[in-house]
Amino acid sequence: MVNKSAHQGRTGGFSMLDPRVMDPGEEIIRYSSLEKDELDQIVGVLESLRNWREAERSMSEASRKYMKLGETDMRALRYIIAAQKNAQLATPGALAQHLGISTASVTKLLDRLAEQQHIRRLPHPQDRRSTAIEATEQTRRVAQQTVGRSHAGRFYAAAALSPEEREVVIRFLDALSATQPSDQAPQVSS
Repeated sequence: MVNKSAHQGRTGGFSMLDPRVMDPGEEIIRYSSLEKDELDQIVGVLESLRNWREAERSMSEASRKYMKLGETDMRALRYIIAAQKNAQLATPGALAQHLGISTASVTKLLDRLAEQQHIRRLPHPQDRRSTAIEATEQTRRVAQQTVGRSHAGRFYAAAALSPEEREVVIRFLDALSATQPSDQAPQVSS
């Protein structure tokens, strides 16, 4: 039986992020010391984070589909475009380091991007053993219209906050990032 006092999700029904729904016995989350309004607000924050993740995933997926690219390919293009805009050379080695993948994987990635006419490989101006990479003009324009506009919306949302509010958000998101589970498997008591 579902607890009737459990927080109702913003989209109707009950919230799957509400510990009153998912952990009524407080086996994982101790929440009984919180007032109902406070707990409702905490669940509201978690729901808003979930909504943001879904919106971000949806925007990212739409951009990738439009450009017919995978996630790593999009990350590579963003890096290459940012390097160009800042008069920096994008190289396969720097790209491998940025993406956290092997140089062999970068070669395959660059082959795909070149085949789809998203990038050009150029001779490196100082190192004959290396190449420089640049995004094509059309790819830069499309990326700016899709990914760039999404980023602008996020920037303006953050800019609309007061400096104090931004500090609270930064502390919260940093604390949230620190909750990433360790590599250890959870211990289950028998």
